[in-house]
Amino acid sequence: MHHINPTSKIHSNRRDLQNLRSILPYLMDYRGRALFALACLVLSKMANVGVPIALKAIVDYLQGQQEQILVLPVALLLAYGALRLSSSLFNELRDTIFAKVRYHAMRRLSLRVLSHLHDLSLRFHLDRKTGAISRDLERGTRSVGTIMNFMVFSIIPVLVEFTLVAAVLLSQYALVFTLITFGTVAAYMTFTFLITEWRMEFRHEMNRLDSEANTHAIDSLINYETVKYFTNEKRELERVDNTLAEWERVAVKSQSTMSMLNFGQASIIAIGVTIIMFFAAHSVTRHEMSIGDLVMVNAFMLQLFIPLGALGIIYRQVKYTLADMDLVFKLLEKKPEIVDSKDTTELQVVDGKIEFRDVSFAYQRERPILKNISFTVEPDQTVAIVGHSGAGKSTISRLLFRFYDIDSGEILIDQQNIAKVSQQSLRQAIGIVPQDTILFNDTIYYNLHYGNLDASREEVEKAAAMACIKDFIESLPDGWDTVVGERGLKLSGGEKQRVAIARALLKQPAILIFDEATSSLDSATEQAIQETLQSISDQHTTLVIAHRLSTIVHADQILVLDKGEIIEQGTHQQLLKLNGSYSRMWEIQQSQG
Repeated sequence: MHHINPTSKIHSNRRDLQNLRSILPYLMDYRGRALFALACLVLSKMANVGVPIALKAIVDYLQGQQEQILVLPVALLLAYGALRLSSSLFNELRDTIFAKVRYHAMRRLSLRVLSHLHDLSLRFHLDRKTGAISRDLERGTRSVGTIMNFMVFSIIPVLVEFTLVAAVLLSQYALVFTLITFGTVAAYMTFTFLITEWRMEFRHEMNRLDSEANTHAIDSLINYETVKYFTNEKRELERVDNTLAEWERVAVKSQSTMSMLNFGQASIIAIGVTIIMFFAAHSVTRHEMSIGDLVMVNAFMLQLFIPLGALGIIYRQVKYTLADMDLVFKLLEKKPEIVDSKDTTELQVVDGKIEFRDVSFAYQRERPILKNISFTVEPDQTVAIVGHSGAGKSTISRLLFRFYDIDSGEILIDQQNIAKVSQQSLRQAIGIVPQDTILFNDTIYYNLHYGNLDASREEVEKAAAMACIKDFIESLPDGWDTVVGERGLKLSGGEKQRVAIARALLKQPAILIFDEATSSLDSATEQAIQETLQSISDQHTTLVIAHRLSTIVHADQILVLDKGEIIEQGTHQQLLKLNGSYSRMWEIQQSQG
């Protein structure tokens, strides 16, 4: 048996209590319903405890009638039936009333978690594993409904029944019956808790391995094409199977220890019932108790130990559920990296002038990405940023959206520091065509309309025409209702890019960012879109991140970035005359055709 660290156990128990308290606000929306459900629970248990009492009265009445003409105790029999019916009625009523409380709480928690995930920083989302987090969220959200179920349908009912049975036994019978009954209960619960605590580490390990296997499986499916390119199906199956083999080993160990636990529980119950029946039978032979009393005590024992038998399983499930719940509440405790300050104002865009003033930034301290970058994009101007991979080009667009906070310096839009305006107002003012366009697994129309949910159908079609994709959409069998597949996989790179351009145009932002926006397009389409972009650039402040220099020759200003620093700056012609880094890049690209 593994040793349990006492400090860790106390911390775990404290976390469990803290998590249980965290559920209470979710109950407050329907506290009247919750209280009514608890009232039904108490009435159900009172009726349940009344059944053995009615049974005793019937047995004693019939025992007393043995030497006379037998007369049916109609009233007692009807009372017995009514108590059984009432127990069932109040049980079902409790279930029906509480359903709204339970499912509403699950709904609220699901939305809160999703909202919190959207508030967390880009850094968190780049590090997360989608498969593992989706499995943890599913288990965590479900755990809140499960724990409520256990409390209202299993734990509280047993406690209420114990209290009522104790009151009857103490008031009507010798103390020994109460001591044996609750001594057995105490032994049972102590044994269950100790063994279950030991078994919990197997469950935690199973959860970890389950999430890991799920992550590998989802990762291999997301990268389906890559797997096929390199014929590595066997490798992907091996990765999942290695993890599942470990999961299988732990699961078998978990099941074996569970059988040991179940047998131990059954043994304690059997010993307790046998001892109490000896005492009851002895009391009957000495005429201290009637046959009805023996029947009632036996019925009480059976009524107590049937749910108690399930209580072992419930305790284990509650512990597992609390472990699952801890995952989701720990996630909710993660602080968003980027938060609006208390004195946040709304960004007011009049001209759309962008300024970077001595901006330095690093994803990790030991590897700086931008070093004291300064440049200005005047209103209605187009500024292009070029440079080799890893120079920090795309980082500039992420900082402008404030996905990260800069280490030093200032970024301003119309003289307003973007760190002091609300993130929502900032991002509403900027439209982007990203290098890697990810689309929702929905229709093309849905993905286009996503750029501006207030736009009319006519405006959506106009934006599609400007992005040279309207004719393509209308040529499809399902037209605008064509589903694009997960991450837009059913569309080519160029088609996805045109959807992204149309979506950005539909947003009608004051500032436009094009991050390699035409890299996947053929020459003819690229030419057509370049003309469109040039015409709309006159009404927007435009930042273009480019690899192909031919796409930015008309830019008002070109910044050449190298190792996080601006090494050259000027128009296309000015930079060619410098005979520097830009000129060399231009010559290489021209010679490549």
